[in-house]
Amino acid sequence: MNGRDRIRNALLRKQVDRTPWLPFVGAHGGFLINRNAQHYLTSADLVVQGLSKAIELYQPDGLPILFDLQMEAEVLGCELHWSADGPPSVKTHPLEGRESWSLADLPAFDAGKGRFPLAWEATRRMRAQVGDGIALYGLICGPFTLATHLLGNGLFLQMADDPEKIQELVAWCGGVAKAVAAEYLRHGCDVVAIVDPMLSQISPRHYKSFVTPVLKDLTADIRARGGLSSIFVCGDATRNLENLCTSGGDNVSVDENIDLARLRDTALKCGCSFGGNLKLTVVLLLGDEAAARQDALRCLDVGGTTGFVLAPGCDLPFNTPAKNVAAAGQLAWDSYQREVARTATAAAATDTFDDIKLPDYAQEQAVIVDCITLDSESCAPCQYMMAAANQAAALCKGRTVVVREHKIKNRAGIGMLVKLGVQNLPTICIDGQQKFISIIPDQKTLVAELEAAGKRK
Repeated sequence: MNGRDRIRNALLRKQVDRTPWLPFVGAHGGFLINRNAQHYLTSADLVVQGLSKAIELYQPDGLPILFDLQMEAEVLGCELHWSADGPPSVKTHPLEGRESWSLADLPAFDAGKGRFPLAWEATRRMRAQVGDGIALYGLICGPFTLATHLLGNGLFLQMADDPEKIQELVAWCGGVAKAVAAEYLRHGCDVVAIVDPMLSQISPRHYKSFVTPVLKDLTADIRARGGLSSIFVCGDATRNLENLCTSGGDNVSVDENIDLARLRDTALKCGCSFGGNLKLTVVLLLGDEAAARQDALRCLDVGGTTGFVLAPGCDLPFNTPAKNVAAAGQLAWDSYQREVARTATAAAATDTFDDIKLPDYAQEQAVIVDCITLDSESCAPCQYMMAAANQAAALCKGRTVVVREHKIKNRAGIGMLVKLGVQNLPTICIDGQQKFISIIPDQKTLVAELEAAGKRK
């Protein structure tokens, strides 16, 4: 069975000879060929080179063409902040700050503009290169995340104040998603991944009201065009698992914030496949080959052999050691290595982070806001949570508020995560107490929490 069939069968919950392996190589492809992320994500030639190198190193069953959720936003007028070691982030939001706005304020979307032509060229070339050997994924920005890019954090307030307008915006973004999905399928992709990380930041009630109808329409359109779909969410979307699994997609893919066994049971009950869950930072980025094998074995044992795709929880961090990714993938296609990993008795030394000290929050004059994130420069929920914290801090009266970001891409950030007892990302802690766990508060709520903390000083 070739990789393309293995992926397709797994997504349709059919028999496979082994669990398929899908490394989400985005800007990491640039790292593999010694080019920075901005150069890589603006060149079809470099994308093809990076994906070709990933095939050589990782022996995958499937690969994404690109992992950049800002391409649609860029065409629609958002300015981007570029990074040398990750995808760009959205810097400006065309609808933000307007007393009144309408969809007429946005330009007509054109999938032939911006950087999309390089995506179509890279897709055509990769399809010709890999033939039926590998499944190709076209990744698109999910409608709710795109709406957030266009409106900024004001979206969360307007969900309560003017829900019909936000429903209209998200539906319009669903039309953009249809256009991009259609082009990926037309140029040779097998699967469209609807990457909507902001779905982890809303309640089940808001999901059903703002998202469900749009995703059902989008996934039906992908199916009508002969493609398969995967709904990809980052962060702790546990409260929305059943909503995700009943939104019409063939697959739901998650990161390590979600219990894989719970996802498995929910997905299979709802009639869809599932994937993801390899730990991005503490294992693939900062761990070693042994840790990568053990984590892959965990996923394989829990995921089982029906409808499961082994994958990292999100876009691979730019400078993830290739040997770690290769070691994780090896467990999918090498039964001998699975047995070696299963019988290994040596355990990695536990880091107690004794050198990481929390402030004495009660003695601090300022209110201390610790934001535990993956990285606000590359993770959309982290970006908007940091923006919410900084905006609220600026509006507080009577007490200085200090906002600090702790990225778990480094040991110091992981130490703060451990010391504060944080389990899910992103999370806002106020004076050492977890207050907003994987959900972005509206501005009024967050300001009230900060001002209450100031009065307790």
